[in-house]
Amino acid sequence: MHELTVLVELVDMVEKAMKENKIDSIDTVVVQIGQLSSIVPRYMKEYYPNAIDGSKLEGSKLKIEMIPANGLCHQCNKVFNIVKNKGKCPLCNTDKWEILSGQEFMLKEIYIKESHPK
Repeated sequence: MHELTVLVELVDMVEKAMKENKIDSIDTVVVQIGQLSSIVPRYMKEYYPNAIDGSKLEGSKLKIEMIPANGLCHQCNKVFNIVKNKGKCPLCNTDKWEILSGQEFMLKEIYIKESHPK
């Protein structure tokens, strides 16, 4: 359940950016999560409302984009999805590869709420 801790840090990071850029309200926060990361997207979505409660992000949405778990085969140099292929290169069937992507967790974008003239 470290997702709540990650979310609290994310809220702090976004609030700092809001202050530095004189932004009043946020519509959407976009994060990217790798397929191999220890972060569970479902928990991020579930805990987001609690993490933003009482913060400057209150009322905002969380959008999650998944980063595929890609590996590079050491034997044939094929790039393949490690999860989809159960850790085996689909071309030469070896399990000798290196991770290229899929362990990341990053803040990608912050969408600002448009202010409507009165």
